[in-house]
Amino acid sequence: MATEVLPRLKGKRHRLERPELLAPAGNLEKLKYAVHYGADAVYIGGQKYGLRSNADNFTFDEMREGVEFAARYGAKVFVATNIYAHNEDIEGLEDYLRELEAAGIAAIIAADPLIVETAMRVSPKLEVHLSTQQSTLNWQAVQFWKNEGLPRVVLGRETSLEQIAEIKANVDIEIEAFIHGAMCSSFSGRCVLSNHFTDRDSNRGGCCQSCRWKYDLHVPEQGAVDEEDLFTMGSKDLCMIEHMPALIESGVDSFKIEGRMKSLHYVATVVNAYRQAIDTYFENPDSYELNPAWVEEINKAANRPLNTGFFFDTPGAEDHIYEAEDKAAPYDFAGVVMDYDPATGWATIQQRNHFKPGQEIEFFGPEGFFKQIVGELTDDQGEPLNAARHPLQLVRLRTEHPVRPMDMMRKRINK
Repeated sequence: MATEVLPRLKGKRHRLERPELLAPAGNLEKLKYAVHYGADAVYIGGQKYGLRSNADNFTFDEMREGVEFAARYGAKVFVATNIYAHNEDIEGLEDYLRELEAAGIAAIIAADPLIVETAMRVSPKLEVHLSTQQSTLNWQAVQFWKNEGLPRVVLGRETSLEQIAEIKANVDIEIEAFIHGAMCSSFSGRCVLSNHFTDRDSNRGGCCQSCRWKYDLHVPEQGAVDEEDLFTMGSKDLCMIEHMPALIESGVDSFKIEGRMKSLHYVATVVNAYRQAIDTYFENPDSYELNPAWVEEINKAANRPLNTGFFFDTPGAEDHIYEAEDKAAPYDFAGVVMDYDPATGWATIQQRNHFKPGQEIEFFGPEGFFKQIVGELTDDQGEPLNAARHPLQLVRLRTEHPVRPMDMMRKRINK
């Protein structure tokens, strides 16, 4: 039984009737799928000033196309400009921000005061949201940024639900919080391992994920442990799908999913699960119950074991990963639906992973999912195939139920 939802604070800004679901998009295709699968907004990176320099990132033309696509669903596009700038990064900043504004970007996510103040001066139509890189954890700091004119603060990942509720009780401002995805093994946004080991600046977009490397373990008076026991110090991933009432009642305005480097399948699967959970809650909060299928779906896309981060307590040793662990669910992304003929029941699939007749597959989309066995398989010209081997190859197969363009297909991995 869900408890009563706390009243949302009133202010001059428009308040959504329900929290915004904010999804990552590493490229234009991921943006479109995130929106199609239920995101209210997406955050992307441009060619400069972002912390994911290894993502595909967006040109201004791609941003304009993304904004246009999102608008058809009533969704918005934000751009991460969240580096801490050095002197050599400053040239061209004003022009870049003006280009973002002209492209129809709704907001930037920024940490450096220079970028914050420059955006407010040269691109007034761009909202400025304070990045989690600022590690904002208390209501006085949030009040400071509100006084500076910012409408939204992305809290540090180390903030608890109790602290979020206190912030909302003291400051009338939009609060954004990460509710799913990778966590930092260090204090979020303050790690310099990458700088030390590789001279790649984690606060300027170059993080090499040092915490995910395999390290030798040396024991005093014993030396190196057997190579089979190499370990990482990476943390488990955050997942709050089982705690939607608590998140909503805390007053969080925007539920943020991490993962601009993650796959298309990951983005669509995770967004779809949280979309269903949020919508189900608001249909009838008093009778809300967690659907185990949402947890199962998220596990099919999970790359690492999951936990609740700092929301309820401080993570301990059990919340880190020290050795390889089994995949949560034995499924791999196999293809996307490009077309469907209702008269014949044949679907055209763009291959994303090898599959063949006789394998168990799943189709899923915003409208639901079903399982079946791959039967007859042909290429797009009708020639028989004994497997879909080639990346992005167009193949055809008969589905047991209707499918739609942008639905996805998984294959079950034989153990």
